Formats: sequence, C-alpha cells, structure tokens
Amino acid sequence: MKRIVLFASGSGSNVENIVHYFQDNANVTIATVLTNKRDAKVLDRCNALNISSLCFNKTAFYTTDCVLNLLKSLNPDLIVLAGFLLKVPHKIVESFPKKIINIHPALLPKYGGKGMYGMYVHKAVKKSKDVETGITIHYVTENYDEGAIIHQSKTKITPEDSAETIAEKVHQLEYEHFPKIIEQVLTQS
Repeated sequence: MKRIVLFASGSGSNVENIVHYFQDNANVTIATVLTNKRDAKVLDRCNALNISSLCFNKTAFYTTDCVLNLLKSLNPDLIVLAGFLLKVPHKIVESFPKKIINIHPALLPKYGGKGMYGMYVHKAVKKSKDVETGITIHYVTENYDEGAIIHQSKTKITPEDSAETIAEKVHQLEYEHFPKIIEQVLTQS
C-alpha cells in the first residue's frame, strides 16, 4: 500500500481531485492532509471527503520537529504539495529525498520563486503577453521552484484571455495531469 501525505494552504480543489482520483485504488491511500492555515477551505473539503486533516503553525513547521516527526510516523511514500505556500524546511527535504513533489501554475523556470503563486503568476503571464503557459510538476528542494522537473503541460493563451481565464486554463491542466503524475511517481518509488 502506497501512502500519500498532502499539504495545502488554500481551497483544496487539487486535494479533492487527487482524493477522487485514488478513491477506488486499493494500492494507494491518502494518509492525511496537512495545512498551515486554520481557516483554509481544504479543511472543509477533507471533512466532506472523510479524509484526516491537521493544521499546524509555523513554529511546528520551522522551529520544532513536530511536523517532521509526524511525517516520519506516517512513513509516506510521497509527500505532495497541492497549493501549499510555505517553503519546506531543509530538515524535511533532507529526511524525504526525492519524495516531495509540488505543482506550480506556470512553465518553470518562468514565473517561479518566492511570491509567485496563484493569481500573481497568471497576472505576470498576462502582463508579459506570453502565448502559452501551463503547469510544472517538480521535486521539492530547499529553494522555491528549483527542483528537477518531472512533467510540464502547456496551454495556449490568446490576447483576449484575462488573468482569470488563464487561471481557469491552468486549473484544467492541474486537474487532468497532477493525479496521473502522482501515480507515475508512486509506481517508480
């Protein structure tokens, strides 16, 4: 049985999509969902989906070993950042080499780094008049968005697209590809 731990900071639409994708797979289980925000909508989704979830603060993540020890006790085959906004501390990256992946709403290395998430990315893509954008699924390192790329998918952008329509196109790519790539990474581990 392969075990996944999901991290999310926001609404949890990718978490819900991943849960639905694996719900009938007897070889994969979602061990828990972890969030750094007490009011994150992902917690409501987890309750509705009957998935374990826990909230932690920055002290538990960065200063103490609370989150690290929890992860070690869960013994995940894969840790998936699904809309998680905090930088993963060195001690966690080091403890789970090549076992932490992230999805980024752009074609890295473009529009990556601190502060580049969600609508900030889509507004930057629009402002730059790019003709395409997409998603990047990559391994997590100590630096934002610099890990080895596992998968990229692209979508065309027209001059008529707004940041909001760009976001919707990117969300569709996320929903289509993220669970499949998670499954591929799991089968390789």
